[in-house]
Amino acid sequence: MIHEILPVGMLQCNCSVFGDEQSREAMVVDPGDDIARVLEIVAKHRLTVKAIVITHAHIDHIGGAQKLKQATGAPVYMNVNDTELQKMLDVQAAWLGMRPPEPVTIDVPAREGDRLLVGATEFHVLDTPGHTPGSISLWIPSEQKLIAGDTLFRDSIGRTDLPGGDGRQLLQSIHDKLLPLADETVVIPGHGENTTIGREKQFNYFLQGLG
Repeated sequence: MIHEILPVGMLQCNCSVFGDEQSREAMVVDPGDDIARVLEIVAKHRLTVKAIVITHAHIDHIGGAQKLKQATGAPVYMNVNDTELQKMLDVQAAWLGMRPPEPVTIDVPAREGDRLLVGATEFHVLDTPGHTPGSISLWIPSEQKLIAGDTLFRDSIGRTDLPGGDGRQLLQSIHDKLLPLADETVVIPGHGENTTIGREKQFNYFLQGLG
């Protein structure tokens, strides 16, 4: 499985490009910005984007989705519980002092238990609300990888002081959905360095006593 991580935009959101070596099918997760660079990676590996997945509707994760959709024709997946945030992209842009991105239409609702395919590789959708009402994570069993969005970070957890955030719900999501994964699971957070479930259980201050 091809997997390239590209920090995009002013907030350096980790955008992931996954590709299957046999079918050349691809999935892009959280195309927040810098779509030309994302498309360069797609072209380098001779991939065809079949799905665009948004872990949550903050502008730094969804801002470039419409451009990528126009360039590839791929459907956009997002949890419908983030629809209100999705409609606030102009407000979110004002918070950051940037121009509003093109609004994107969500083609497919992403729900707990959904399984998305890239070639033969399954991506399992996990509902992990708390950072936002509709935050999701993607668990890839065959790769032992977790795309955590802004739910879990190396040595930290997602902020909950923005509209729709809920600290108690965030910790519940981590406890119920993420900590049961194997310790060696590689966690790709929405920003910053990769980590593992085992490392965060041991060192993450916010998770002490949560397991």
